[in-house]
Amino acid sequence: TDYTDSAVFDKVYHWVENDIKKVPVRCGDTPGFIVNRLLVPSLMQAMSMVDRDDASVKDIDLSMKLGAGHPMGPLHLADYIGLDTCLFIVEGWVEKFPNEPAFIIPKCLKEKVDAGDLGRKTGKGFYVWDGEKRGDPV
Repeated sequence: TDYTDSAVFDKVYHWVENDIKKVPVRCGDTPGFIVNRLLVPSLMQAMSMVDRDDASVKDIDLSMKLGAGHPMGPLHLADYIGLDTCLFIVEGWVEKFPNEPAFIIPKCLKEKVDAGDLGRKTGKGFYVWDGEKRGDPV
């Protein structure tokens, strides 16, 4: 960020790469940095497709698994993360960045969280869950 001295950043970057043998990346100060900045809006788009009845939960997830090579679909992942967690993230982004069109709150997400259907942790979200085992779509 603008507040991090470049010498400090370089020292930490090299420590991560050389001492703890991880793969560091550089990223500007953007909400969610790289992974969540890309991931969360894509989860919201999948939920928006559900809201518009563009495709079923099953077909959205299957399409992303087979068509994009993802290990699980976006709605499966959202359930796994926790729908309350997804909502918390995107509500904060919408509040802080109201003019960012990628930050939206799908109706189905808000409804599920309001109903207490938080995904894996409660046994029901976009799917029915039995512990760690995902069942059929709701």
